[in-house]
Amino acid sequence: MKLRIKKELSSILIVAIPFIYLAFIWKDLPDSVPVHWNLKGEIDRYGSKNELWILPIVLPLLTYLIFLLVPFIDPKKQIESMGSKYHQLKLFLVLFMSLLCVYLIYATSIESMVGTKLLFLGIGALISIVGIYMPYIKPNYFIGVRTPWTLENNEVWKATHKLTGHIWVITGVLLALIAFGIDQQHFFWVFMGLILVIAFIPILYSYLKFKELDEGL
Repeated sequence: MKLRIKKELSSILIVAIPFIYLAFIWKDLPDSVPVHWNLKGEIDRYGSKNELWILPIVLPLLTYLIFLLVPFIDPKKQIESMGSKYHQLKLFLVLFMSLLCVYLIYATSIESMVGTKLLFLGIGALISIVGIYMPYIKPNYFIGVRTPWTLENNEVWKATHKLTGHIWVITGVLLALIAFGIDQQHFFWVFMGLILVIAFIPILYSYLKFKELDEGL
């Protein structure tokens, strides 16, 4: 797989946004800034403003580098066969991480977690959109529902990712709908509960599907 700079330019520019934003407001930030909030949205730790550079490095940049590297080290070259779908998924995830990073930097600069309802809405949208792309993920060792049963059988992989896609889309829409109805603390627990559910169901389904096919032979 060849690296096409022109094709990657949009992702690179998106990755650069939080770096540019942080550099722009850097001189106006105090030396000590809030670096952690509790579930109620209250600041519970301050630190050096230099720690803020970790955010754009870990969120958009690292996400981009992982998605950029994976097709080159995929031994079966299945991810490469996804073509534009993989690029679109990468672009969306990098965009989400970049916007999340800008939000966190802004919240730090004003020392307040404002607009959390929109953040919850964005999380719901993220889950739904990733769900849309789930059925297009080819069998590989890096992304998707990688269980012993999906990696062993292509039919199990396809069926599991089709089901997972439906579940993630529905869950994302559900989270978006309830985003404006509950506070930050309750949203966190609802979010964690649903994440556990949508993580467990595909694992269980892949096992049951594999057993069904194995017994049918």
